[in-house]
Amino acid sequence: MNAQLAADACVHVVDDDASVRDALGWLLRTRRLLSIPYESAERFWDEARQWDEPGSAACLLLDVRMPGVSGLALFERLRELDWFDSLPVIFLSGHADVSTAVDAVKRGAFDFCEKPFSDNALVDRVEQALVRSAQVQAQRRARRELRIRVDALTERERDVMRLIAAGLPNKLVADELGISVRTVEVHRAHVFDKMGVRSAVELVNLLRDL
Repeated sequence: MNAQLAADACVHVVDDDASVRDALGWLLRTRRLLSIPYESAERFWDEARQWDEPGSAACLLLDVRMPGVSGLALFERLRELDWFDSLPVIFLSGHADVSTAVDAVKRGAFDFCEKPFSDNALVDRVEQALVRSAQVQAQRRARRELRIRVDALTERERDVMRLIAAGLPNKLVADELGISVRTVEVHRAHVFDKMGVRSAVELVNLLRDL
């Protein structure tokens, strides 16, 4: 397994062909990757739509053509979910589906692998997708934590923070808000403490992430 991945990273495999699901499960185990098989898009959708987001780094191996809801139809449903970017999708396509899979990549899929695929190349891309998922999930957690910090500020502290982030010195912040420079300094110290920064530059960089 890629050293950057946690042990609970998971590959969701959606394919109506049991032999393909079994083969992919075996292949992923050779790299010590966990996988969960689904025989249909409907089965995966019933589970995924209940998630707040994937619980760990995850990716989806998705067959393009399946009876009932196709892989492409499932992909379109997933694109509407808030956490879509944290579940990279790799399409498994037959030769006739390549152009369709390429179009899906343009609309947000991570990649596609044409059947029959190279085992090593496929698992390499799976590991890369899982790393991407872990990065996106970490960024989402950081943004949530940042919003909590901002919510903890008083209204006046938010006013001071906004003006500091705009580059105004304490004197101009005081003039803008009609308060003393000393009061600005106190609010500024509280903002830096609550936001976990030591300078206006760090504050600006943090707010840019938000």
